[in-house]
Amino acid sequence: MTQIHLTRGYVPGVIGRITELHGLYYHRHWRFGRFFEAKVAAELAQFTNRYDEARDGIWTVSRSDRIHGAIVIDGVHADAGGAHLRWFIVSDELRGQGVGNRLMDAAMEFCRERRYDRIYLWTFQGLHAARRLYEKNGFTLVEQQEGEGWGVRVTEQRFERR
Repeated sequence: MTQIHLTRGYVPGVIGRITELHGLYYHRHWRFGRFFEAKVAAELAQFTNRYDEARDGIWTVSRSDRIHGAIVIDGVHADAGGAHLRWFIVSDELRGQGVGNRLMDAAMEFCRERRYDRIYLWTFQGLHAARRLYEKNGFTLVEQQEGEGWGVRVTEQRFERR
């Protein structure tokens, strides 16, 4: 089996590949469409343009020079509202092989080093494996509401870790 590499920081193709992974997975499993994919691309591009190595983190896992997963800590509002965990995804090919744990461990270690006292994320009801991983890492559900911020109606959930 080809080695899986964990990389911190920008790598060429990261915006397109994270967007592609999200677009394919969420369309296949949840029927999300172009609204969601465009939102991921736009927000990820904005994040990448203001990326500050001192406060933000982006990690990718790759195999054979192809990105198969990612996680982001957006620290732009860490002092006021908490660091934002975003764009956490693993390809179908590597899902279930511990890659998500490696990504989460890297992101949580970064937050400990930066002394971020609150980390939050938005997700939606039904992503059971991801929820188990969030809860395993100390996140708790703090808010839940119906919404269409994903381009389709879902039960949105906010998790926090303090």
